[in-house]
Amino acid sequence: MKRMLLPAALLLGSLSAAHGATHPPVTAKTTTPPGDEFKVVSEQFADLRILRYRVPGFETLSAKQKTLLYYLYEAALSGRDIIYDQNYKHNLRVRRTLEALWPANQKKLTGATAADAQKLAVYAKRVWFSNGIHHHYSTRKFLPECSQAYFAGLVRAADPKTLPLEKGETVDKFLAFITPVMFDPNVAPKKVNQVAGQDLIQTSATNFYEGVTQAEAEAYYDKKIDKKDPKPISYGLNSKLVKNSAGQIEERVWSSQGMYGPSIGKIVYWLNKALTVTETPEQKDALTKLVAFYQTGDLKTWDAYNIAWVQDTKSLVDVVNGFIEVYADPLGYRASYESVVSFKDLEATKRIKAIGDQAQWFEDHSTILPQHKKKNVVGITAKVITVVVESGDAAPNTPIGINLPNATWIRAAHGSKSVNLGNIVEAYDVASATSGSLDEFARTAEEKARARQYGALAGKLHTDMHEVIGHASGQINPGVGTTKETLKSYASALEEGRADLVALYYLPDAKLQEIGVVNSPDVAKAEYDSYLRNGLITQLTRLQPGETVEEAHMRNRQMVSKWVLEHGKADKVVEMVQENGKTYVKINDYAKLRTLFGELLRELQRITSEGDYAAGKNLIETYGVQVDQALHKEVLERYRKLNIAPYQGFIQPKLVPVMSKSGAITDVKVEYPTNFAQQMLEYGQKYRTLPNYN
Repeated sequence: MKRMLLPAALLLGSLSAAHGATHPPVTAKTTTPPGDEFKVVSEQFADLRILRYRVPGFETLSAKQKTLLYYLYEAALSGRDIIYDQNYKHNLRVRRTLEALWPANQKKLTGATAADAQKLAVYAKRVWFSNGIHHHYSTRKFLPECSQAYFAGLVRAADPKTLPLEKGETVDKFLAFITPVMFDPNVAPKKVNQVAGQDLIQTSATNFYEGVTQAEAEAYYDKKIDKKDPKPISYGLNSKLVKNSAGQIEERVWSSQGMYGPSIGKIVYWLNKALTVTETPEQKDALTKLVAFYQTGDLKTWDAYNIAWVQDTKSLVDVVNGFIEVYADPLGYRASYESVVSFKDLEATKRIKAIGDQAQWFEDHSTILPQHKKKNVVGITAKVITVVVESGDAAPNTPIGINLPNATWIRAAHGSKSVNLGNIVEAYDVASATSGSLDEFARTAEEKARARQYGALAGKLHTDMHEVIGHASGQINPGVGTTKETLKSYASALEEGRADLVALYYLPDAKLQEIGVVNSPDVAKAEYDSYLRNGLITQLTRLQPGETVEEAHMRNRQMVSKWVLEHGKADKVVEMVQENGKTYVKINDYAKLRTLFGELLRELQRITSEGDYAAGKNLIETYGVQVDQALHKEVLERYRKLNIAPYQGFIQPKLVPVMSKSGAITDVKVEYPTNFAQQMLEYGQKYRTLPNYN
């Protein structure tokens, strides 16, 4: 629950291609030759735009550091199959079908079958982008737009050896099975369902539970969890909960000896390689514990690893690797696989470090109640990182900020690491520099000028404070239990809202000017404009007509924005105004708006500290879920004219080792692929570690 995703306002870039169109396939040039212009924007299709990012400073690293990064890069990608299987039990089979059909489909992009071939190609790219058949953000199932007859023809014409057939399965039986999985909107319609009053497990397609109801799962963990334990174990984090043939509920643990063993075994292989070239004793200790966790699946070892990882502050190279975030579990227990491999950007880190160094000051001066404040904020390591590669739940769509570990007691006793993904943010900034969305959705020339001058810095500062002092602030009352126990399905949205509010409250504070990270009050105004414009208007572009808000970050932003709109109504702090038939956000009093942010922060921290489920549910359901359908229709019509995609993700850089005659790595080079489909096909072949079903 400690990840910051890119807000919709920054996703709205421009591209000459029409919305929904895709560029022709690239068959020759697949990497950027030295000296050629680096193009950030690669292609656009459906509601997605594919970008690229550089790895500046890689060439200045030592050979040992490059080798360490290469081993961690391989470890990261070795777990790629896991996220597909976690997202939906049939995803690996769907992906492998599309990969098998890709060459033949590409040959049909001209002639009578061109329309169907193009639609199937777009569908394949969407599956790769979302790590499965459900939208990466809305989690709703998307369908191929080609005809079922065209798809069936490709399958029947394919070499059966290339298809993901099960033992004894004929092509006809396979086709009868896979067609509804892909084409029927009523089969697994949502990966993660968050609609109140429904069984969230049985209505979610995510592959974390089998044969178990929500009530049974909650009862199972109620018996296991001791709410008075000061060091609670993250029960369920690395397992699938199933009901066996005897009707008993049990956990299938993810480890090198258990479920996902083949993938985890490869991860362990590369981590052991990394252990031979670590930079510091602390780094070696952390990676040793990570290997032990993967080998045993022991969650106490996972906690020991996280403590060791937090204490590794001197290494330039760093890695996130494991079962980290719980957004894909409707109950918030089970975590998706992800990895982020990086090294520290020493110059850019000065800004975020200046904020982290003042964490206790921010905690002491917060609007939250005194009994909910930490008396001693421990060990926040804040830095800007240069990403080398991401995998699993972190790719192709990536966060822009991360705060880990997630265990509240570890953060309180041992500290945390808060990072801003510097080169990822830079790529987003470049891609959105010419976006027409600001001119369309910002109300005044003054607001637009302020955004262009200060918006990039304001966004970075918001991310910094969200991660560094937001997630690390406040404390839960003794004996209350963790938020996944008390706040249940609303925990993620409430936590992201709490972290956002910390950042929003402090952005105008003179302390930021005192420590040298802000030089104008217009920085805060730019972020206030952007945040409310996003929460009330522009993020609606991510929804289809008639949908409600379900994704945690979207719920949090709408909840915060609608709450201050309503509670500032008497003083007209914020208004929704109509001008020339278009709806805009108008902020009349920035100072009072800050006060409102502070009041809501106090309430969210109280809800978190006391485990007040009823109040948390009321906030999200009242302000964060429902959509004004008339406004939504208007926004979609305005947005459609811009011909831009609301979601973006990346083609990853490629690390290539330079080998000596003896087989030792002497150097590592970075290549920058330009073809998204080609990279996905290469990944599918090289990092195929799991069977179709696990």
